[in-house]
Amino acid sequence: MKKTIAVMLSVSLLSSVAVIAQPAKSAKQAAGAIEARQAIFKLVKSNVGILGAMNKGAVPFDAEILQTNSKRLEQLSLMIEDYFALDTTKFDVKTEALDDIWKNKADYKEKINALTAASVELNKVATAGDEGKYKSAIGGIFKTCKGCHDSYKAD
Repeated sequence: MKKTIAVMLSVSLLSSVAVIAQPAKSAKQAAGAIEARQAIFKLVKSNVGILGAMNKGAVPFDAEILQTNSKRLEQLSLMIEDYFALDTTKFDVKTEALDDIWKNKADYKEKINALTAASVELNKVATAGDEGKYKSAIGGIFKTCKGCHDSYKAD
C-alpha cells in the first residue's frame, strides 16, 4: 500500500512539472521537432475524422469508436506540450505553428488542457452509451481544436 501511494505521488509530481521551452540549437534540430509535432497532429486528425462524420450523421453512432478515439485523443493531448518544448522560432523552417505558442505558453497549455478535458468528457458519454449527448461531446472536441487553431496555427 505504501509503495502504491509513493508511486502515485511520484507520478503526480512528475506530471505537474511544467515543460519549459528550450531554443532549438540548429535548423536540423528544429526541423526534427516540427516533424514530430506534425506526426502528433496527423494522429489527432485521423482520430477526429470519424467523429466529424458521426456528428454529421454520415456514419451511425458507435460508442466503441467514440471510446477508442476519445482515449487516443486524450493520450495525444497529453503529449502535445512535450512536443512544443523545443522553441523553433529562430529558424526558417516550414511550420504552421505561430510564434505566439512560445510567447503565450500558459494560454497554449490551457488550450491543450481543454482538449484533454473534452476527450475525457467524450469518453464518459461514449461509455454511458448516451446517444443524446454524443454530438455535443464531439462538438466540444472540435471547439477546442478551433480555439487553438484560431490563436496558434497559420492558415
